[in-house]
Amino acid sequence: MAVPDKLRGLYAITDSQLLAGGKLLPYVEAALAGGARLLQYRDKSTDGARRLREAEALRGLCERYNAALIINDDAELAARLGVGLHLGQEDGSLAIARALLGRQAIIGGTCHARLELAEQAAKEGASYVAFGRFFNSHTKPGAPAATVDLLATAKARVPLPIVAIGGIDVHNAAPLIKRGASMIAVIHALFAADSTAEVERRARAFSALFASA
Repeated sequence: MAVPDKLRGLYAITDSQLLAGGKLLPYVEAALAGGARLLQYRDKSTDGARRLREAEALRGLCERYNAALIINDDAELAARLGVGLHLGQEDGSLAIARALLGRQAIIGGTCHARLELAEQAAKEGASYVAFGRFFNSHTKPGAPAATVDLLATAKARVPLPIVAIGGIDVHNAAPLIKRGASMIAVIHALFAADSTAEVERRARAFSALFASA
């Protein structure tokens, strides 16, 4: 399966608490304007109607900025909108998701700090594999720690783009890119900001790291 060109650069992930109060769409647009290539819509609520509305709006923004929308842990919503999907280890089968979404969809899998999970994800049809956490993380403070050496090993053994996630900011991201991360996934270091201008500035700073890598 051909790897889309979008699978390199800043990977922005939404947070329903950080982006409450009407921030979701303007902050996401600022991130996209700053160069984010992928956007993951992550919302664990049970309000299906709101999630559909928000995901549709985000799809429109991503189309405008030539970025890819990924839905976290909801294959049915991803299929309905014709967008990508990210699955955690407890979120279902990558192979089933691939069969549902088709050959062209971007489907990613969480692999924590375990190379064997990435190798299995590749066999099941993943488009990318995600390792983390690399640093202390607001979102998943108890997640297993990954190392920079793991990135280099995975790059040699897994024929897929690699996402690094977990506590990454603009100051510690460069070594991860150098050692094999195709994408840097960011939540707080991007969206915990006071304004859309600051979100865009941060996104540009992350994107610049890939231009110089």
